[in-house]
Amino acid sequence: MNGAQDTADLVVVGSGIVGLGAAYAAVRRGLRVIVVDRADAVTGATIRNFGHLCIGAQSGEARRYADASRELWLRLSQDAGFWLRESGTLVAARHDDEIAVLEAAARLGGIRMLEADELLRHAPLRREGLLGGAHIETDLQTDPRTAAAAIVRHLAALGVEFRFRTGVTALGAGRVDTTRGTLRCANVVVAVNHDIDQLLPEVAERHGVVRCALDMMRAAVTFRHPLAAPLFTGWSLVRYGRFDGPEADALRERLHAERPDLAALDLNQMYTQLPDGSLIIGDSHATATSPAPFQPEAAFTAFLAEAEALFDMPTPRVLERWQGVYAKGSQEFLIERGDEGALVLAATTGIGMTTGLGLAEENLTAAFGWAPAMEGTS
Repeated sequence: MNGAQDTADLVVVGSGIVGLGAAYAAVRRGLRVIVVDRADAVTGATIRNFGHLCIGAQSGEARRYADASRELWLRLSQDAGFWLRESGTLVAARHDDEIAVLEAAARLGGIRMLEADELLRHAPLRREGLLGGAHIETDLQTDPRTAAAAIVRHLAALGVEFRFRTGVTALGAGRVDTTRGTLRCANVVVAVNHDIDQLLPEVAERHGVVRCALDMMRAAVTFRHPLAAPLFTGWSLVRYGRFDGPEADALRERLHAERPDLAALDLNQMYTQLPDGSLIIGDSHATATSPAPFQPEAAFTAFLAEAEALFDMPTPRVLERWQGVYAKGSQEFLIERGDEGALVLAATTGIGMTTGLGLAEENLTAAFGWAPAMEGTS
């Protein structure tokens, strides 16, 4: 291709959720957008997660992006036609210190405490040892595998051009060099998540970006009734900013003392049930510049044992296992205008699906001086 076909108002490098958010922000303003990705479809962290849009557990900057993302997710699910539900998130508490963490967070609003009987109506848990829990009200759930593909189709229908199987080799002022030729553009967004160290290694080094690899699985389960929302446990409460405080510190100390094996996995014991009834189970975390691809069976054994202890169900039948990878940095987000003029964006924690659309919308608007989007475009 050449000429006008190789010219755009915005070139987005990367087709994960942040890149899709950048393309969505631009096309709603009537701009010509080209998205470049070296894979032949969305294959990274955007499809390898729980599909849990964890808005209510965030704080500070992350909560601002999450709130903005929530509105964009709701609109996209309608316009692009993928499954999404306003489910909130359930939290199962099996110890007094977990109740204390939830009560402290609930005082700020948006979290409703649940008695055990009410929680059991929404989650098919074992009654033994269950003290109660909570409902985080603003959260959403989607199926990441179908949502990402649907967003790509929708953006393409709006006029976004996707150039898959195309690698980026260099960036310059108003220029993106690719393995299929040079693109000319007014602005560039780089949204390649953990692979920022391959395209812009100096940016990755400045922000301390490494990779966090996590083990996950999907299983066929037999529940007495469906799981009405994503489900957190005490291990989840020590991971998110909304729950920070002395109560969470005490909870973490107990969990790590009682179960050093699970602490060694850096466990986030959580669950989501997909529309087909299968259950996503996970997850563990291991950080390295280049994580080993070998997945320890100890992690999956622990996942299944903890799931069977929590849910009132027969032994699950494993359908799939996989390794997710996301960028991890010194801060929650990487936001930088590079020397070559490109806007570099990444969620450098495991909350990209929750915050990525809002991260792109807010920062593109600010960096490029855009007016508010033409919200009639859909």
